[in-house]
Amino acid sequence: MKQMEVTIMGQSYILGCPEGGETSLLEAVSNVDREMSSIRDGGRVKARERIAVLAALNLAYALAERPMPKPAAQAGSDAGDVDLDALIKRIDQALGADGQLL
Repeated sequence: MKQMEVTIMGQSYILGCPEGGETSLLEAVSNVDREMSSIRDGGRVKARERIAVLAALNLAYALAERPMPKPAAQAGSDAGDVDLDALIKRIDQALGADGQLL
């Protein structure tokens, strides 16, 4: 595991990062720094711990509000929802006397 030094709100941190994950880690650090700085600059909250908790909650909420990705099996399909019963019947017909799928 690789170690990277990053800065969040002027404070340096050494973080572990898997090989190839540097870009994702730096993006996450940038998001956290931006969110924490925004809360601090708002002037209402001064304590670093409270700023960190509020930033974590804001980022978690934003993540939860994202639309759920389609499962991999459907992601490439332009046909929309698949009628599995119809597909099974078609496969059963193609198998004919050799046997049925289900």
